[in-house]
Amino acid sequence: MNNISKIFLELRTIGFLFFILLIAALFISCRQKPQQVSKVQSKAYYTCSMHPQIHEDHPGNCPICGMKLIKVELTGAMNKTSDNISLTATQLQLANIQTDTIREENTGSEKTLTGTVTTDENKSEELSAGIAGRVQQLFVRTTGEKIIIGQPVYSLYSEDLQEAEKEYLLAKQQQKMLHNPDVDYQQLISAAENKLQLWGLSHSQISNLASSGKVSATTTILSKVNGTVSDIAVHEGDYVTEGMAILKTQALNNLWVEAQIYAGETKNYKENDQVNVSFRDLGGKVIKGKVEFINPELSDASKVDLIRISIPNPQGLIQPGMLAYISIASGNQHVLAVPSSAILTDGKGSKVWIKNPDGSFSPRMIKTGAGNQSYVPVLFGLSAGNIVVTNGVYLLNSEYIFKNGGDKSMGGMKM
Repeated sequence: MNNISKIFLELRTIGFLFFILLIAALFISCRQKPQQVSKVQSKAYYTCSMHPQIHEDHPGNCPICGMKLIKVELTGAMNKTSDNISLTATQLQLANIQTDTIREENTGSEKTLTGTVTTDENKSEELSAGIAGRVQQLFVRTTGEKIIIGQPVYSLYSEDLQEAEKEYLLAKQQQKMLHNPDVDYQQLISAAENKLQLWGLSHSQISNLASSGKVSATTTILSKVNGTVSDIAVHEGDYVTEGMAILKTQALNNLWVEAQIYAGETKNYKENDQVNVSFRDLGGKVIKGKVEFINPELSDASKVDLIRISIPNPQGLIQPGMLAYISIASGNQHVLAVPSSAILTDGKGSKVWIKNPDGSFSPRMIKTGAGNQSYVPVLFGLSAGNIVVTNGVYLLNSEYIFKNGGDKSMGGMKM
């Protein structure tokens, strides 16, 4: 029995030591810091130029409009420890980021006028015939086609132009072969060259004429204007006279919006006033416009006045004939205000995106008052001179959510 007791005692001692070692191992493992699981983030994603809120990790088509997705490289500045967002040049172009400076604006009552987009007649140009002749061939045949200076427009058969070319070649030949000190050959050449330029030939065409020494039956007339063709006044085979219109062009990168107002309302508006212009055909897109002209004369028929707004159209999305809505503030309530297009509102409040001095963007909570469709008074959160994003705020917000996994910091953000 004594041997059995000793064996039993030894077993208990071994078990107790094993238990102590097990407890120690567990304690040490708990004290060790767990290894952080590194999450490999993609260095690029794919988005849609028309719907920048779309973020995909593989190429393909936009699920909304079907356009091909564009690859966007992520910058190293987009880290997890900052609310700032830095966009690449590609992202800035895709989002069409636009900014405005916080200042005092009229937040009084606002009137909306209905207008129609027209071409800016100040930017229209006309190409006319420099000399009489017959149009042999037209190289520009349809309206809506864009042309540039130096582009062939039509070929012309003109006996007068052929004679002028012969005079130029003769003057060049006389200068080379004759040496009469009483004749200023260079003056003859310059006079003949000026005549050819006046009748439509370019410097390069005159140089080619001098090099070849041959007169062609027809002469190609090049464009002297840029723009979009709005009217073609001739056909092949037509005879044209000097000064006759060949075609007209319009510059569609800047347009007019024309609307009518009652005579008693003209005192509320003045030239160079900034207004907001929206377009139903473009999904409510809002752009800045400027009052360019208020007609001092009333229409005889309706006794209303014409107001004309100048608007930029760099991307060519706005087309003449479109319906437009012009928002003009009246009254005199000038306070520190933020453009309404800059504000994002959700259950946590209102916020805007600020452009920082280093070019990055950061969100900021604000408190606003009652304004109009264009501007909203700022009660807290912004100061005069702050630069806010007025177009592209949804892309910045989607970038923030993509970066942080949600809009978590908005709730605790100070105003």
